[in-house]
Formats: sequence, structure tokens, C-alpha cells
Amino acid sequence: MEPESVTIGSEPEPQLTESERLHLRIRQNAHDTEAWQQLIAEVEESSNLENIRATYDALLKEYPNTPSAQIRYISHFLNNQRTFSEAEGLFKRFLKVTSPSVNMYRYYLTYIRRINTGTDAQSRETIRKSYEFAINSIGSDKDSGDIWSDYIAFLNSGENSTTWEEQQKMDMVRKAYQRAVQTPLDNIEKLWSDYEAFEVKLNRITAKKFMSELSPAYMQARSVGRDLTKHVAGLYPAEVPLTTNSKLELSLPTVPSFSISERQLVGKWKAYLKWEESNPLVIEEKDKKDLHSRIQLVYRKALVRMRFYPEIWFMAYNWMNSIGKHDEALTLLKSGLEANPSSFLLNFAYSEALENKKDYVQVHTTYTDFLQVQKAPLEQLQERIEQEKEKGKHQADEIDEISTDPDVLNSSESLLSVLNSDFEDRKKEYALTYIMYMRFARRAEGVKASRTLFGKARRDKYASWEVYEAGALMEYHTTQDKEVATRIFEAGMAQHADEKEFVLRYLTFLISVNDENNARALFERVIPTFTAEESRPIWERWARYEHQYGDLEASQKIDKRMAELYPNDPPIKRFAQRHIYLGLDAIASRDIGARVRKESSSRGDTLSSITSSNDRSSSSNSLLKRQSSPEHEKRRGEHGGQKRQRNLSPSRERERERWDGSSRRRSPGPPPEKERSFRRQEKERDEEKTVVLPQALSWFIGQLPAPSNFDGPVFRTEDLMNLFKNAVIPSTTRPRSPPAPPPPRTGSLRGRPPPDYSPYQGPNANTRRRY
Repeated sequence: MEPESVTIGSEPEPQLTESERLHLRIRQNAHDTEAWQQLIAEVEESSNLENIRATYDALLKEYPNTPSAQIRYISHFLNNQRTFSEAEGLFKRFLKVTSPSVNMYRYYLTYIRRINTGTDAQSRETIRKSYEFAINSIGSDKDSGDIWSDYIAFLNSGENSTTWEEQQKMDMVRKAYQRAVQTPLDNIEKLWSDYEAFEVKLNRITAKKFMSELSPAYMQARSVGRDLTKHVAGLYPAEVPLTTNSKLELSLPTVPSFSISERQLVGKWKAYLKWEESNPLVIEEKDKKDLHSRIQLVYRKALVRMRFYPEIWFMAYNWMNSIGKHDEALTLLKSGLEANPSSFLLNFAYSEALENKKDYVQVHTTYTDFLQVQKAPLEQLQERIEQEKEKGKHQADEIDEISTDPDVLNSSESLLSVLNSDFEDRKKEYALTYIMYMRFARRAEGVKASRTLFGKARRDKYASWEVYEAGALMEYHTTQDKEVATRIFEAGMAQHADEKEFVLRYLTFLISVNDENNARALFERVIPTFTAEESRPIWERWARYEHQYGDLEASQKIDKRMAELYPNDPPIKRFAQRHIYLGLDAIASRDIGARVRKESSSRGDTLSSITSSNDRSSSSNSLLKRQSSPEHEKRRGEHGGQKRQRNLSPSRERERERWDGSSRRRSPGPPPEKERSFRRQEKERDEEKTVVLPQALSWFIGQLPAPSNFDGPVFRTEDLMNLFKNAVIPSTTRPRSPPAPPPPRTGSLRGRPPPDYSPYQGPNANTRRRY
């Protein structure tokens, strides 16, 4: 008999009930928020407590500490006194881990006051302790101001029979007020005025003393509260009190797609968290516990809303470690891994933390589990690639037989290319996990343990060539045995000889250990297996070795072979390569002028980066000076505006231009002194001008590449502008007249016909409009 999941999957979708269809979607994707919301709505509509209980438990397993789900779950057990005990159990379960939701505590306090309606001392003491518990937990949240007000009102409502009891009540109210007005709450100004009225009512003299002592802390809290509101405005909505019989909207965190908006949201959260860590309230060292409680609450709120963002978990882990709570930090990291089992950041951080504790068994378990997590999508990708290949083969046959649209085949090939690229990237990431695992084994248990893991990795079909290089280098640097390392590289060549990067790494290793014979043999063996362009890095690496350590005959020989293989490379380039050391190329910088171009490029890049930075950091209009490109000024000064070759060359042609482009340029004589003076004055006037650009245009300019990146023809802007100004558009209502002579250099417009901006009407048009 087939498994139930296969049976359900094989049935036609119309035969499934709505509930079954939603359960199927959730089994396929546990983070399908839309399916969860629909399922919750369906079970709530049924009013079946068993189904509600099972569905919410399953939901909170995937989304723990989600306040909206917790509140809606509890609400189903507050409608009947017989289920109050279950509601209390849920409150204890959710508040035990200190829920970051103000609404959850409002809900809790409402329940406590509902079941403690008496005026006896025991009931009031229960309510008072509940308020203290809530304030100690979320009293630093800016949205908890109404809880503070309710607490103070509750304290004031107490009846006292003795003077001592009245004094005790006043002290409790004063203490509550003083704590509240030093916290950046949304109603801090009202609390301050209420506190002032309270003290004045008791004693005007002591009121002035109390208010003057608290005023600096209140002013600081009020200022911080305004900054806090700006920080959280784009992060989450304010938690306003729930109205009677209102149903809280179910809000679930989503899995990130790393879109621009999501990255911006993460950036805002990180900025806010760093701001909170900076102690904006300037809490003193003796009260650091209050600061830590506040930051801890902020991180809990962040982790609920940003559950699937590993970097937020890592920030929380780092902060927890920084205050000395290492065990809590490790527990937090483990919770982050449960939410993000495929996170490299959290898996590696958790493994290092366990290694620091010498818990090597758990480290092995962590790496083994992580490899299994990575293997699952690799298997799925491989299966899909095979399906796409079969599909593409079938479509190719159809094109031959019934002339199917070739665009369909092209689309299939494009999809296959994307899948293959993703598959190769994931294989490298899979190999990276093996390499980190091997490093841990070598550090903790010695080289034999790392060899065992390397043997396991080389037998894994999804591990890429990087594990061979890592294993070889680890062996060489640990045991100093280059023979073993070479054998590992050779074993890798048996499977990855078509990977030019691996071959290049192997060649570099042989050169580094001064094994010239094997290096030369490897070079000659692999060169015929690649195309000219694919093998270029290998040729250049071996040529560099020959230039540095070979004799002149060998050096010239390798250059001759490369000249035959790459005929478009300028001869001067090959010659200069023989006289370079550690990037020092005196031929290029002194004889060809590459240094001048490089300096101009650096100035252009600096200007571009400054412009881009100003545009990004300012929300108002940027004030920019209109500056010419240094590269353009140099070219205009040196060449007098002559035109360069007009075709834009690819990277290899630009490199050729570096070496022999100067000989093809003409060098006209210097301009007359009068013209140079005019240009100098014009340039000075341009530099003095400033323009205010709109924000959108400033942003656009900041996104443009540096002026030095332009490799096209350079024109004299003065000539172009004069050409446009002096252009005469032929009129269709009168005979064409010869163009007027150009105006003098002073820029006078006298004697020039007015421009005609009307659209061209054709040769037979008999009307002419002017703008």
C-alpha cells in the first residue's frame, strides 16, 4: 500500500477539501504564510477547540513567540470560565520566555483584573504583583505608557485606614512615577505633568526639589523618545491597545528574498539595534542591569519580526556574549539555527562556540546535520536539471518534426543554464562546509581526523574540487610533506582536470614548493586540453615564473609561444611583462604614460564617490560644483580636442591601447595664446558656479560611473555648443538662405535669425509656427 502523502499527491486537486489542500501546501512549504492564515481562519470559523488547539500549536512550532498568534490562541479559551485554566496555562507558557509584545501583557492584565474583581487585600496584591511583573518585563517599551498610567491609577485607588498605609501608598506612587518619567514612553509628557501635580498636591516645597532632581533625566528620556520614534517608524507599527471584541490581525514573518526593500529593512533594524546598544539614555554603570533588560527586550522584538534573517540573530548573539551571558548566547544561537537551519553564518558560529566549550561531539553533530541540510536541495536541483535536459531534447525533436517555435527551446536552454549555475554554486558551498569541518577536526583532534573527513568528502559526488586543494594544502602545512600534497592534487586531477581554476591552483602549488619538473610537466600536459582563452591564466602564470626565475632564452621562448597563441596582444606588452616585479611596471608608468592616466582615474573615482556619498546621505537637494572630468581636462589640454578612434573597444583592445595607442594619436600644435586665455577664464567661471540639483537627479548622477571610465571619443564642448547655437533650420515658407556667418567668440547673438522650434512639416507645408 502506498504512503498517504503519495496517495494524496496523486489525487486530482478538485477532490481535496479546502482543509486538506491547505495542509498539503503547508507540508510542502512550512513557511507558506498565506496557507497558514487561511487555515487559521477556517478552523476558527469551525469553533472546534480541538482543531483550534492542534492548528495553533503547529503554527507556533514554526513561528514561536509570534504575539498575534499567541493572543488569538488564548482568546478562544477566555469565552468560558470552564476553559480559564487552559488560558492560564497558555499565559504561563508564553510569558515564561518574556514575550516582547505589549499587547500580550495588556491581555494578561485584563484577564487578571477580570478574575480578581474583589476589593480585599489579597485581590489587590495579586493585581499589583501582575502590574509589577508586566512593567519589569516590557515597561521600557515606548508603547507601554498606558500600562504605567493604569498601574499608577490602580495604586492611587487603594483605600487606606491608617496614616502609615497612606504614606506607603504615596511612596509607591512616587516610585512608579519616577521610574516612568525616566523612560522614553509615548505619553511621557503627560506622565510628567501628572507627577508634578501629584507632588505639588502633597507639598509644594518638596515638589520643587523632586522635580528639579528628575528634570535632567526626564529631558533626556523625552529627547531619546523622539529619536526612538523615528527609528522604529519604518520597522513595525505601534502596539495600540486592543478594543473590546476586536480580533488581532495575524502577522507572520516571511522568508527573505533579499530584495532591495528587504535589505533596506535589515539595514534599518541593524542601525536601530546599534543605537540601542550605544546607551542613548546614558544609564550609569550601577544601573547597567536596566540597560541590559531594555536591549534584551529590543532584540526579542527584532527576532520575532526578523526571524528568518541570520544576521539579526548573530547580532543578538554577539551582544549577549559581550555582556558575559555566554550560556544564554549559545541558547540564542541554537534557537536561531532552528529557525534558519541552512544558515552558514549561524552554523559556523554555533560550531565555533561549541568548540570553545570543548563540546566536540556536538560540533560533529552540527556539521553532519548541516551537510544533510545542504544535500537535499542539491539532489532536487540535479533531478530537475535531468528533467529539463530530457524536456529540451524532446522539444528539439519537435522542432525538427513539426516546426515548434524555437523561442520555446531557447527559454528551456536559458532555464537550464540558470539551474546549472545554481547547482555549481551550491556544490562549492557544500565543499566549503566540508573544508570548515576538516579544519575543526585538525584543530581539535589532529591531522588523522581531518584525513578521515577528506576521504569522506572526496567520495561525495557533490563536493567540488576545492576540497582537494584544501586537503592538499592542509596536509602540506601540517606535515610539511609535499609528496602527499602532490598525490592529493593528482587525485583531484583525475576528476577535475577540466576545471581550469583547479589546474591553476595545482600549478601555483608546484611552483611555490619549487618543484619545477612537475610544474613544467603539468603545464605542458594541460595546455592542449583548454581553448586559448580558457588557458590564458595558466599561460600567464607559467610565463611569470619563467620571467622571474628562468633564463632569457626560456623567457623569450614562452613569449614567442604566447604571441602565436594570442596574436592581438601588442608586442610591447609581452616585453614589458618580462620587466615587472610586484606590480612595479616602470615601462607603462614612465614610457607610455599609464601613471598619468591612473592618477586622473583616481581623481575621477574620488569625485564620483564623493558625489555618490553625498547623494545617498542627504534627503535634501545636494549642492554640487560643476566640475569637468580630470581625464577630460588632461586630454583637452594635451591634444587640443582632437578626436580619438570612434569605436569602443573591449577589454583586450583597451589593454592594447595602453601599450601602442599613443603612437596612433596626432599631436596638433598648441592653441593661440588668446584662445588659451579665453578657455582659462571660462573654466574659472564654470568652477565658481554652483547649481542645486533635484534629489532624483543627484541620485542619478551618483549612480553614474566615474568619468575616467569613459573610453570613447573626446570632443571640444565649445565647438559643439557653437555648432548648435549657429545651426539654421531651413524654412519651408521661403527659399533657403545661406547660413549666417558664425558670431564672434564673445558669444554675441546679434545678427542671427530666431530659432524655429516647430515640428518639421515636410516640403509642401505652407505654414510656420514659432514657439
